[in-house]
Amino acid sequence: MAVQHPTRGPADLPHRLHYAWVVAGVTFVVLLIGAGIRATPGILIVPLEREFGWSTATIAGAVAVNIFLYGMIGPFAVAIIERFGLRRSVCAALLVLAAGTAATVFMRASWQMVALWGVLVGSGSGMVANVLGATVAGRWFGRHRGLVVGLLTASSATGQLVFLPLLAHIVVDHGWRAVALTVAATALGLVPLVALLMRDRPADLGLPRYGERALQPAPKGGVNPARRALQGLAAGARSRDFWLLAGTFFVCGASTNGLVGTHLIPACLDRGIPEVTAASMLALMGICDLLGTTASGWLTDRVDPRKLLAWYYGLRGLSLIFLPQAFDGSLYGLSLFAVFYGLDWIATVPPTVALAGRAFGEENAALMFGWIAAAHQIGAACAAWAAGLVRTGTGDYASAFVAAGFLCLVAAAMAMLIGRDAPRAEPVPA
Repeated sequence: MAVQHPTRGPADLPHRLHYAWVVAGVTFVVLLIGAGIRATPGILIVPLEREFGWSTATIAGAVAVNIFLYGMIGPFAVAIIERFGLRRSVCAALLVLAAGTAATVFMRASWQMVALWGVLVGSGSGMVANVLGATVAGRWFGRHRGLVVGLLTASSATGQLVFLPLLAHIVVDHGWRAVALTVAATALGLVPLVALLMRDRPADLGLPRYGERALQPAPKGGVNPARRALQGLAAGARSRDFWLLAGTFFVCGASTNGLVGTHLIPACLDRGIPEVTAASMLALMGICDLLGTTASGWLTDRVDPRKLLAWYYGLRGLSLIFLPQAFDGSLYGLSLFAVFYGLDWIATVPPTVALAGRAFGEENAALMFGWIAAAHQIGAACAAWAAGLVRTGTGDYASAFVAAGFLCLVAAAMAMLIGRDAPRAEPVPA
């Protein structure tokens, strides 16, 4: 039950920065670095092929495991955070990421890549994924929540902006092992910042959420994290809206980090475009998505989220269908694709979180979004593996890009059915 705080609140502290913004800032940096680490295999595919003779399909299989676990850890990550707190959970995840990436310099067999980049890095990055942003926004913000979700989601695109061109240069100049050590050191260096500045809840500091006056005390106790997560899945499985949200987000994952995020660089190399130039295209997408996803968060507070999703998926589908033609032209065509596609790379997240809150209640939005995000990563894993098979079998990615484009058009139609004539879903046990 909310308790009215007698002395402190946003209106009483007009000249002080609410600590919610400090927590959001730290979370932005964590998500940025986590996304950069998760995107790193995209620039390692060709160097690993050259050194070990592994096929694209073999390497893509390890990436698929990474993406799958990145998604499946999400709902359990929410429950783990509820049980052990933000600070301890995020620090542990960063240590796992540092250990997993550093150990890859000793790889000699493909199964070791699956174990390290796939299992360890996938599990660690799943703890510092979009569900972390949704959790922070829900705990710390009563006002501007959609905008905050948009900003935190955009940090994953910014991770590409900051990391990939630099890492591509390191690959060219020093080899892929230097890249692995660079991202490991970055993750490890972030641990002290999180330990110093991250806080679990506003109540720990005697504060209400940003934009509110009522103090929300931390809940006592709680169920086992695994049981809590599975209860959420059981509640979602009985909801039509859950399946619509999960289905559209499956397509979102298949058409973004699974396909373009993993395979755009090798697709560019197939057409004679250098690694650094290709990584710069992903960075341009990151710039555009930083703008597009932040704007999407602002719009989600004001516009029907279903309509936003329909527009996003429709425009993304058209851009992917256009992509093979962009490769056949000059870099101008590919740059045009990067801008157009990048504007809604993950702009789907704020309206999806908002619709999950409508269907399951604000208190369950982060947990249910965790399962919806798991569907996103299952789609991404399927696309990463399937596109690798397509390239291995045909020598070209064109059919994979076009197929993903048509899937996006289907998702646009599905989005308009969310929340239509459907009763509110049953609450998830706390």
